[in-house]
Amino acid sequence: MSTFQELLTQAKSLIEETDPSGAETLITKGWVVLDVREVEEYDQGIIPNSILIPQGKIEETIGQHIPDLDQPIIAMCAGGVRSAFTAVTLNEIGYKHVVSMDGGFNLWKQEGRSWTSSQVLNPEQRQRYERHITLPEIGEKGQQKLLESKVVVIGAGGLGSPAALYLAAAGVGTIGVVDMDTVEESNLQRQILHSSEKIGSNKVDSAESTLLSLNPEINVNKYNKRLDSENVLEIIADYDVVVDGTDNFPTRYLINDASVITGTPVVHGSIFRFEGQVTVFDPKNGPTYRDMFPESPQNGSAQNCSEAGVLGVLPGIVGSIQALETIKLILGIGEGLSGRMIVFDALEMSFHEYKIDRDPDNEITWENRDQIKSVQNEKIVQTDAIKPPET
Repeated sequence: MSTFQELLTQAKSLIEETDPSGAETLITKGWVVLDVREVEEYDQGIIPNSILIPQGKIEETIGQHIPDLDQPIIAMCAGGVRSAFTAVTLNEIGYKHVVSMDGGFNLWKQEGRSWTSSQVLNPEQRQRYERHITLPEIGEKGQQKLLESKVVVIGAGGLGSPAALYLAAAGVGTIGVVDMDTVEESNLQRQILHSSEKIGSNKVDSAESTLLSLNPEINVNKYNKRLDSENVLEIIADYDVVVDGTDNFPTRYLINDASVITGTPVVHGSIFRFEGQVTVFDPKNGPTYRDMFPESPQNGSAQNCSEAGVLGVLPGIVGSIQALETIKLILGIGEGLSGRMIVFDALEMSFHEYKIDRDPDNEITWENRDQIKSVQNEKIVQTDAIKPPET
């Protein structure tokens, strides 16, 4: 029976090795560092842009993280032992260019080469977000990004409820909730942030307790006020993404113009009876709400949900899609809905997609943001009530 040293000698005879100096040169040529240490070892530091996969999970997950067998790989551990066995495994899987870094991260660090403190999750976070971390499109780095992100949900009603719940569950670190209403019994058919014992409570207080009971480690910022021209910029400018769960046109235009000024993307949703709509307004890169609706409908021409009714489960579907699009925006993954609108018909159980183009006559744009001062009756007026924050 072979000893461990004999097995290591045999492994090293089957692979190529380099030292930290050689690895540093290879990195500049496009080689990636595959760090096969255990998660607990990352606290000692990591090489920037390295891929972190513990040795025991290489065979089951390497294809998700590095699907190209032609990608050159530098296997690295603490001292060069586990990386040698990993290199053998990668060669057997079919990777064509693999080297093991002799001396590992310990020698790399001792020689004063570039490294950074890890921002890995603690054990409790790793357990909570395990299913996210397993996805190569997210992983620990993506989950850390979610934890550092800030999203404001405007409206703690039918759309804001599922959106906020799923954002909290996903680990979005700071969630702002804007709503000045109190919980009413008629809300409970669809507004799942609230419950019967919360009737009469401020919606932002009800939302805070529900979100923190789901995920105690997030932060909830409450804005128990009506969004208006005096506070909209101050609120929105502090967040990465706006989730629009409002149900009236003046507020939607107000959110739009503030998002154009700040450059903040808006994940927009709306519902009516059995139909829901979702899109993303990214003022820096795509069309906005005013490109789709240049002017507000005449007073009384459009019914709201209290007048026309709404299927209770419908906002759950639309709000969940809003949460999904928000997470994609934060992580920079997938194909978003900027320039596209998804329309869902619950009775037909059908989805239809429509293209949204920029309106050449729209004057409220990212390029013209310095000229936007305020909004009254959905029209630009020259006043200092809303002005771009100083940079």
